[in-house]
Amino acid sequence: MNSPENHKRASSSVLVVGLCWLSQMGAAVAESDWPQFRGPTGDGIVASQRPPTHFGSGQSHLWSVELPGKAWSSPIVVEDEIWMTTAIEILPTDEERLELLRKTANEEKKFKQLAIAKSVELKALVVDCSSGELTRTIDLTTVVEPDAIHSLNSYASPTPTTDGDTVYCHFGTFGTFAIQRSTGDIAWQRVLPLQHAVGPGSSPFLLGDRLILIQDGMERQYVTALNKQTGQTLWESDRPPMDAPTGDQMKSYCTPIEIKDPSGRPQLICMGAQWMVSYDADSGDEIWRIRHGRGFSVVPRPVYRDGTLYFATGFGSMELWAVRVDGEGDVTDSHVVWTISRGVPAKPSPLLLQDRLYVVDDNGVASCLDIHDGSTVWKKRLGGKFSSSPIFAGGHIYFGNHDGDVFVMTPGDEPEVVVTNELDDQIMASPVVIDHTLIIRTASALHRFGDS
Repeated sequence: MNSPENHKRASSSVLVVGLCWLSQMGAAVAESDWPQFRGPTGDGIVASQRPPTHFGSGQSHLWSVELPGKAWSSPIVVEDEIWMTTAIEILPTDEERLELLRKTANEEKKFKQLAIAKSVELKALVVDCSSGELTRTIDLTTVVEPDAIHSLNSYASPTPTTDGDTVYCHFGTFGTFAIQRSTGDIAWQRVLPLQHAVGPGSSPFLLGDRLILIQDGMERQYVTALNKQTGQTLWESDRPPMDAPTGDQMKSYCTPIEIKDPSGRPQLICMGAQWMVSYDADSGDEIWRIRHGRGFSVVPRPVYRDGTLYFATGFGSMELWAVRVDGEGDVTDSHVVWTISRGVPAKPSPLLLQDRLYVVDDNGVASCLDIHDGSTVWKKRLGGKFSSSPIFAGGHIYFGNHDGDVFVMTPGDEPEVVVTNELDDQIMASPVVIDHTLIIRTASALHRFGDS
């Protein structure tokens, strides 16, 4: 079994890796902030924090606040402010719904799995981290007759990001907004049209003076960098050619990461349908590409360690891949370390701790893999459906499912589910850890748990 001393050594090791990655990203925010999807280092690891393991049902409950609208975006935290996006939907009647869906590019046989609104008001929300008070609601735009989304998606699923002074909210084809944090004023906004088919999903990524957006739609697939101060396009790079029969199998929803390979070369990693691609972030030029098959609609954010990249390949061909990042050009035949095809998530992102990769698939089966060869160390059924990505903090892994259950597990080769906390509300967003407290967004509210 893993002893407390082993947990301490593991946490220290992960902390060093996380801090190194944070320095590579050149983050302008404080180390104690949570500035983007999956936290300071973008991988769900905050080893120096020790949030509570037992919470809910009155335990360690600091506050809760009801939130307006529907949104699956995760919160971000800067100084003592929690920022989120939301969408206020004006819903149609059943007859109006069918009429609206027929105006979209979706096939009628897929209507049952789609949702659509007559109009949607997109907003940014600000909650005081200490008191839990909803202090600001910032109106961004109203979209009349928006495109349809998947019934499991929302019109506000991408997570915002911040450099400390400006908060960037992205809603895919419905708009991208730069908000001055001190005033709540919109500094600039852009609309980059795209056919998502089932709604937006890719979160924006800040890298130096650039805001990176993955724009993988049905009709076009590309990556773009915007000037974070003006919103002007700095570069666009089209994706490699695809051989799918329809645009539906060319779309994707992944969020970028930045890495440095063993030689110190920086790379912008942008996962897409059929291809994983590395770019030069300054120019948008392609560094290398790898064909991962026919996977599409990719959601999980990749993770990286010591020259190897780990990523899931999405729907249509659900696999987990490990590839070396020291190549150039098409490295499909030369840089694959291993692949597996069982227990692979379509939505939750992987978690990488030391030489173990932890994943939970959409149907609630958690797995631990050896990063050297992809072999399974263990599998454990948690139960429920999963979309939220796990985090690691204080020697524990936190998994949240659609039913509002949060499983707190010890990592290692002999894991233990320490406790299952029940929040009685749907969890789609990923958890946040700040000042040794846990912040969880559910379908209707925002909660903070910690020692008072």
